[in-house]
Amino acid sequence: MIIYNNILPFIEGYNVVNIFGIMFAKKELKPLKEYIINHEKIHNAQMRELLYIPFYIVYGVEYLWNLCKYHNNDDAYDNISFEKEAYAHQYDLTYLNNRKHYAQWK
Repeated sequence: MIIYNNILPFIEGYNVVNIFGIMFAKKELKPLKEYIINHEKIHNAQMRELLYIPFYIVYGVEYLWNLCKYHNNDDAYDNISFEKEAYAHQYDLTYLNNRKHYAQWK
């Protein structure tokens, strides 16, 4: 499900946020490009296999660890395992058909 709005995501520089499998996108991006939807669907698969709440906990811990390691927001974000997997496969629209469980850690 995609909800186009003017509120979420409220962090500057971000155009889409995925909260419990629901994508919130800025109105001006309507319609979202297919590769962006695929990126978020990869996150949906990650969330489901970790039962949602643990996904957000691990995501946050990885981000904080990376922030301490890289001292840079962009590098911290780019090196989150969930993001690495999603960015690596966002243009492969068939990726989810063959994705192995916990692929973000392989």
